[in-house]
Amino acid sequence: MQEIDLKSQLRSFRSWLWASATISSRTLHVPWDSAGCLCPVGDLFNYAAPEEEYSSDVASSSEHNDTEGALDAKQLDSYSVRLTDGGYEDETASYCFYAKRCYRKGEQVLLSYGTYTNLELLEHYGFLLDMNPNDKAFIELDADVCKISSWPKDSLYIQPDGSPSFALLCALRLWATPANHRKAVKHMFYTGSLLSVENELFIMKWLAKKCQQLLGRMLSTIDEDNLLLRCINMMLDQPSCVEGVEACSCRELESFLQVNCLVNQATESQLSVKAKRSLERFELVIKWRLSHKTMLLNCVSYCQRISDSLPSQH
Repeated sequence: MQEIDLKSQLRSFRSWLWASATISSRTLHVPWDSAGCLCPVGDLFNYAAPEEEYSSDVASSSEHNDTEGALDAKQLDSYSVRLTDGGYEDETASYCFYAKRCYRKGEQVLLSYGTYTNLELLEHYGFLLDMNPNDKAFIELDADVCKISSWPKDSLYIQPDGSPSFALLCALRLWATPANHRKAVKHMFYTGSLLSVENELFIMKWLAKKCQQLLGRMLSTIDEDNLLLRCINMMLDQPSCVEGVEACSCRELESFLQVNCLVNQATESQLSVKAKRSLERFELVIKWRLSHKTMLLNCVSYCQRISDSLPSQH
């Protein structure tokens, strides 16, 4: 930074954090530079998870006779062929964006930045989704689970609805099979077939117990996190309602206010910009951990449902 003669105030750690966050959250991919590029207007689009982009509007737009909503066959074909929302095009020497569904006047145009979990969205962009179809919960697995299967570790996870990923389910089925029987059932393993009722019951009980143990080791419960979120929202909406916060008995929030020197702010009629930002960031943290716990709890319920649906062993 000294070699390129940056001013001293631009060489501070705070300035570095700003520059790093700008590159992480605002740049767009270009083929000639790994840092990417900044594109005016291109960084204004809000995010839509990949599965959310394909609205039924595309399929149903042919039902509308108005010229604004109707799509001809050529347009429909372009929707099915195009896989990305945007990219640099050499022909026009510009960065081009494409709508992947039919938008109507006044509707917000959304852009998919890629497939991200809520933790990745929070890390790179500073937000998360209440309903993210691409969210994942990873659990600690026995070393043998990864060794005996060819699935990469990042494919072994729990999905938002609580069901294990295809790879995790297959890996657990093979792991739960006695070593001397694995070779005989490996062809069934790769197709995702049920190996046996006994095998399925075992892994469902194991998975449910694993999630319950993880939830039990956490420092707060789902109910406590929901209460904490209500207290934070109460403070953001009515900054002077410190009595209400105390009534909630949110010790974690009280500690947060003390550590961040926001106790006096909580008694004022209006929060400072710094205090509001701190509370909003704290709220994001609680929302993420709540969504993570909810996935684990959903997995416990899922395992119970599958176990109950299996034929009796008697």
